[in-house]
Amino acid sequence: MRKSEVLRETKETKIQCNLNIDGKGNSEINTGIGFFDHMLEIFSHHSLIDLQLNASGDTHVDFHHTIEDTGYVLAQAITKALSTKKGIRRFGFYYIPMDECLSRCVIDFSGRPELVWKVELGLEKIGNIETELFYEFFKAFTNESKCNLHIENFYGKNNHHKIESCFKAFARSTRAAVEIDEKIPNTIPSSKGKI
Repeated sequence: MRKSEVLRETKETKIQCNLNIDGKGNSEINTGIGFFDHMLEIFSHHSLIDLQLNASGDTHVDFHHTIEDTGYVLAQAITKALSTKKGIRRFGFYYIPMDECLSRCVIDFSGRPELVWKVELGLEKIGNIETELFYEFFKAFTNESKCNLHIENFYGKNNHHKIESCFKAFARSTRAAVEIDEKIPNTIPSSKGKI
């Protein structure tokens, strides 16, 4: 079982994460930010990654530090659980429709961080979260996991649906990328021999 535990503690946040890549999508999430908890639960459910995550932060200031640092911690936990990345498929992509909208995520655990974020939102907030913070979450995840992450919403009207479809596509893409390729279970998935 590919498991990990990460604790990140700063003057702004304290985040504890337990993760099992080879899980069933069970989660216990508490960041104190309702809509964000919902998105992380969706990620866990659709990636099949078991995720226990508790975060406390300076939410009396705003939600930026808690959301950004959660991106760092989730990435650290996945990277730690993947270890050498031996045997993983490495690449994953998924299209997710949600009612009137369609989003796509493509991910490569390449060892090189790059985020492409093409998501236009017409609201300043979804739930109680400033919409710009979703970019900050994915940027933190990308930088810490050193992955290529391309997320695009093609169309849609409802901002909740747009973000939720992005998280579902992110989850399913991650699930595909971290899956063990039975044809090469003991091989680093790179022609260089190292990621």
